[in-house]
Amino acid sequence: MKKLEKRIDELKKFKTSNLYQKDFLLTWEKSEDDLKAIMEVADILKGLREKNVSSKIFDSGLAVSIFRDNSTRTRFSYASACNLLGLEVQDMDEQKSQISHGETVRETAQMISFLTDFIGIRDDMFLGEGNKYMREVGASLDEGFKEGVLPVRPGIVNLQCDMDHPTQSMSDLLHLRNHYGSLEALKGKKIVMSWAYSPSYGKPLSVPQGIIGLMSRFGMDIELAYPEGYELIPEIVDIAKKNSKNSGGSFKVSNSMEESMRNADIVYPKSWAPFKVMQQRTQLLQKADKQGLADLEKQCLAQNANHMDWEYNAKMAVSTKNSDALYMHCLPADISGVSCKHGEVSAEVFEKYRLDTYREAGYKPYIIAAMMLTNRFANPTEVLKAIAKRGATRVNF
Repeated sequence: MKKLEKRIDELKKFKTSNLYQKDFLLTWEKSEDDLKAIMEVADILKGLREKNVSSKIFDSGLAVSIFRDNSTRTRFSYASACNLLGLEVQDMDEQKSQISHGETVRETAQMISFLTDFIGIRDDMFLGEGNKYMREVGASLDEGFKEGVLPVRPGIVNLQCDMDHPTQSMSDLLHLRNHYGSLEALKGKKIVMSWAYSPSYGKPLSVPQGIIGLMSRFGMDIELAYPEGYELIPEIVDIAKKNSKNSGGSFKVSNSMEESMRNADIVYPKSWAPFKVMQQRTQLLQKADKQGLADLEKQCLAQNANHMDWEYNAKMAVSTKNSDALYMHCLPADISGVSCKHGEVSAEVFEKYRLDTYREAGYKPYIIAAMMLTNRFANPTEVLKAIAKRGATRVNF
């Protein structure tokens, strides 16, 4: 506890004005201090949990979740984070709401927020729409709070959109920080964000974009690898390039998975759909064109099949640093011979790093809780000090 108390006190060195009462939508909108503070608060909350100390700071209140796409890890991480802080989760099922009867986003945002402290949103299906939707919800909440309709303005946490997956990339960064000992130790480390073969199509761009958009802030040498035609959103790639230049790192694009892996310290083989395909898919989804979507899927699966050699396996791993680069994945991975016939990663390699990927995922509830705590409280140091001093035990036996 003394070590935790010391870390809590050291939080004061971070200037976090862009966290208090601000939504967490994109990592590149936050300062370096903001990002460091989120990770430190998350690690402290994790430490308190491991010490059996209750971190409940809310006596009541809702945390609404809006998942417009399927989820396991992020859905349960959000629920876990809310419970950790004392909030009850209410999932908004759009099929059971009045949205189908013409209820507007502006009206829905008000109706779900009367006793709500946070809204977590996953909206990654429609390119150009997901982050926009979150901001539309936010604008409505601003109005409701300003006009006295809402007693508090609920904070919004981006649980994945078309542009970024900040709770995932922040969990990944905290995993790397703790694995290597510090953020300073990440400088000069080579991380390869690589496309990998998948027998499915339409996987969002937000994970690779989130990784290059965040890791480029901390002086890492980033290599983005994909077959020709599998580009990401150009504007976000430009952000990563600019970040790398500012942080003293480097940024490179490669069209060879095998070449990109040479001397890599960290590898992140993950499938995604091409930027142009996601643009087409969005248009077809908006038109509810089932035949068009079926035709596009057929074309894309055939295109993916041309790159089945983009599998991370023991042969690829040999060329990495000490033949033992840290393997990362947001999960679930497409594991060759396990979850599919041919996939992103061989069963042998995945099994070697399987527990590491679980540890990586295990940071997400704490990252989300940290985003909430710093949104609600201007002085997270004092709040965490009070939690530690209170010393309420979570389990009594």
